[in-house]
Amino acid sequence: MKLKKLLFIVLISSLLFSACSFENDPGYTKYSYEFLGTFDTVVQIMGYARNSDEFETMAEICQKRFVELNKLFDIYNDYDGINNIKTINDNAGIKPVEVQQEIIDLLMLAKDWYYKTNGKCNAALGSVLSIWHDYRERGINYPETAEIPPPDMLQEAAKYTDINKVIIDDDNNTVFLEDKNMRLDVGAIAKGFATELTTKELIEKGYTSFIISSGGNVRTVGKPLDGSRKKWGIGIQNPDGNPNGPNDPSLDVLYINDKSLVTSGDYQRYYEVNGKKYHHLIDPVTLMPANYYRAVSVVAEDSGIADFMSTTMFLTPYEEGLKLAESVGVDVIWIMNDGTVKATENARKVMKNLGGATNNDD
Repeated sequence: MKLKKLLFIVLISSLLFSACSFENDPGYTKYSYEFLGTFDTVVQIMGYARNSDEFETMAEICQKRFVELNKLFDIYNDYDGINNIKTINDNAGIKPVEVQQEIIDLLMLAKDWYYKTNGKCNAALGSVLSIWHDYRERGINYPETAEIPPPDMLQEAAKYTDINKVIIDDDNNTVFLEDKNMRLDVGAIAKGFATELTTKELIEKGYTSFIISSGGNVRTVGKPLDGSRKKWGIGIQNPDGNPNGPNDPSLDVLYINDKSLVTSGDYQRYYEVNGKKYHHLIDPVTLMPANYYRAVSVVAEDSGIADFMSTTMFLTPYEEGLKLAESVGVDVIWIMNDGTVKATENARKVMKNLGGATNNDD
């Protein structure tokens, strides 16, 4: 495992960790490690440790757990000795599937927040999302023949998206899809859920100052042990910017501790048909990519909830979304189609540009 110290600014996926030159608290050094191969993204862990061996142990725990959870939540691949989300889909209308507790907890969270919100984020929308996935993959690989799915195909698939037919037996740890045409897709919550679960396990092992970033999902723990800052600075990417450009400035910076920041945007996964972009965030009513915003970021303590809500908010008109954010207690930042930025009151308070926040605010 190759470890490397972060000195100034680290850019990862669509989010920026901002920092300045400083002297660390005595006995602590800042390290970072990143890996590929889980949840179709780069995962990075950055934190403070007394030495490289201590940090390496933390990073190894993080990577091992992400690998395990990626297998459990995978909808495309089988793994020896593992019943995962794909196994549940393969047995739709046939029989309940016994699964590990992590899958039960993930699906119960997804169902609970589906009912708690407006039903825009539906883990049972897999029959529709799988069609868009196949067309997107073909469009990326063969752009000259790229096309959008036929409306009648999408409408037929939408008949099999009733989340009430996802039967979870918590006592026996089984999941059953009552309709043979149903499919689960947990892409709107899986990364955040995995990030939160891994974070809690690291905290239980005594790690107190770190960040996990998993492609648009950032979870902060404690505060930076650099002797000068009270808050982590997490940047929001400009939707028109370059996520891999180290000199590309973030749109704004949020200063947070012990919270998650999760962003959903139209620039993250898409393909083009006749010069028009079609992204992966599908409105369950129109069955087409939603077009209310360029991006939506959600701040919440739990990364799984923040992940779920960032998708929900992206699929929800602004006025309705503002009321929903207040009712469920999350902070939201909207990047509108014209580039303007709107935010809930509490989100604005922790934003550098929009709210004048600093990394030493209490």
